[in-house]
Amino acid sequence: MILIGVTGWGDHDSLYTSRVSGREKLTEYSSFFPVVEVDTSFYAVQPLKNAERWVKQTPKSFRFIVKAYQGMTGHQRGDLPFDSNTEMFTAFKDSLKPYMEAGKLAMVLFQFPPWFECKRENVNYLRWCRIQMDDIPCALEFRNQTWFTGETRSKTIDFMKKENWIHSICDEPQAGVGSIPTVAEVTNLDQVLVRFHGRNVHGWNKRGNVNWREVRYLYRYNQRELEEWSKVLKKLHSQCENVYAVFNNNSGGDAADNALQMLDLLNIEYGGLAPRQLGLF
Repeated sequence: MILIGVTGWGDHDSLYTSRVSGREKLTEYSSFFPVVEVDTSFYAVQPLKNAERWVKQTPKSFRFIVKAYQGMTGHQRGDLPFDSNTEMFTAFKDSLKPYMEAGKLAMVLFQFPPWFECKRENVNYLRWCRIQMDDIPCALEFRNQTWFTGETRSKTIDFMKKENWIHSICDEPQAGVGSIPTVAEVTNLDQVLVRFHGRNVHGWNKRGNVNWREVRYLYRYNQRELEEWSKVLKKLHSQCENVYAVFNNNSGGDAADNALQMLDLLNIEYGGLAPRQLGLF
């Protein structure tokens, strides 16, 4: 199956009528898409009550992609609120229990920063991470070109296959060492992840602006670009049982619209979605 969704559910105004409150947005979101990426887990390990509520608000077939906590991927600067890495990973895994018990966890996404380059100590850390996560499905996404330069590209793919990492394939600007090319290769026969970050080359490496994150993902895919990707998604599906594709280009509110366009291009109508609220007319 090809499962289309977006990152987060709170900011996609084009999906919701004015009658949908903030606490109702996830349920309404799940009337459009069968999967969502949880990004709040990146900023803090979430309390169980949050996951328990989100699981209850979504249909039985709904799936969550949960982003790994920033301390686990080396994003956080300064002191971590844990005494050790082992304690941090244990706390994060505990936070996943509601998803797992409901059968709604698609995978955990480990997205590493631009300074996480291809070198021995980082390869060893990836092995350690995979061991810590036990049998939990985990996707791996890089932001440094050294993982896919020259002959290293095939070695990286082989490493992910051997260590049972799900490949997180990216569509993003080609903007120097802090970006990666699209490598449309499957490393796990059960699942693959595709993340659409947009193609805003000028905004990708922008710094010194309080809104730099918003600038980075300010992009709307056009029809031709989506058509090209629809063919890639179909090809990936021929090699892998489940293809998860999430749009992250939401700085201008474009992610949900592009995701709906992709559904139309693939001629997909999901069963088992939540009932949709109707507008006044």
